[in-house]
Amino acid sequence: MAAQTSTISGIALVDKPQGWTSHDIVAKSRRLFGTRKVGHAGTLDPMATGLLVLGINSSTRLLTYLVGLDKEYTATIRLGASSVTDDAEGEILGYAPAAQLERVSDEQITSAVLSLTGDIMQVPSSVSAVKVDGQRSYARVRSGEQVELSARPVTVSEFEILELRAESADGHPVIDVDVRVVCSSGTYIRALARDLGFKLGVGGHLTALRRTRVGNFSVTETVPFDPEAAAPSLISPADAAVRVFDRVNLTAEQSLALTQGKRPAVTGADGGPQAALDPEGRLIGLVSVAKGVARTIVNFPADTTESESGSA
Repeated sequence: MAAQTSTISGIALVDKPQGWTSHDIVAKSRRLFGTRKVGHAGTLDPMATGLLVLGINSSTRLLTYLVGLDKEYTATIRLGASSVTDDAEGEILGYAPAAQLERVSDEQITSAVLSLTGDIMQVPSSVSAVKVDGQRSYARVRSGEQVELSARPVTVSEFEILELRAESADGHPVIDVDVRVVCSSGTYIRALARDLGFKLGVGGHLTALRRTRVGNFSVTETVPFDPEAAAPSLISPADAAVRVFDRVNLTAEQSLALTQGKRPAVTGADGGPQAALDPEGRLIGLVSVAKGVARTIVNFPADTTESESGSA
């Protein structure tokens, strides 16, 4: 018999638990929301916790534009030890001698952090999702290949030391540095940890990571993800879009014209993408405006409920 499939769309903000992959969250969310059309706006490593932005049904069309938003993290960097993966999930490669670590001062750590702030060139961790000739870098590394990735430009707009602590790991002295980082999309916090340790000559890797913000979406808006509970509440496509884009208010006639593929005259500044909303506040589409004329970049169909074949 026919099964009812939800096409209610929107953006869900999930607090990802540690140990879960981003794919795990998407897979569980498909069942919670009753649809296969679920995607996310930027992967979190299994070790990491925090904000994962999900798109449901037609709102997956927004994810392309959300992926590039700036991000904020809190993290702990362990100085004095390096790992294969540049984080706590990888095998420890070795520890710095105690005498060498003792020579690292708070001022030197602060100076090294400052040198990694701003517009920098960063080499992603080799055990990452960066593609090399069509295959993920981590897959090549795990198959035994030696992978060397190219440096790429990223922006670390804020790199703040919150606390410095002398600790011990497996009997070896280390320095744990709690930090807050605001950065551009594509920045690897693991690589910042690795490079901070390299600059100080003692090695470094990431032991904790939490994403607290993506653009104007905050982890404070989430509830802990529970696949056995009710589906998380959704931010409507319109509310999500106006957090990211300028808003264009349409008349009923302009709304209809856009849905028909026409280019209506609108008021407002030129540029795009802009969020085009009908008189009821529904997101009609993302548009570009030039010389007072709107052109659709991507449209957003109204929510409905549809039937799909298969057993209920």
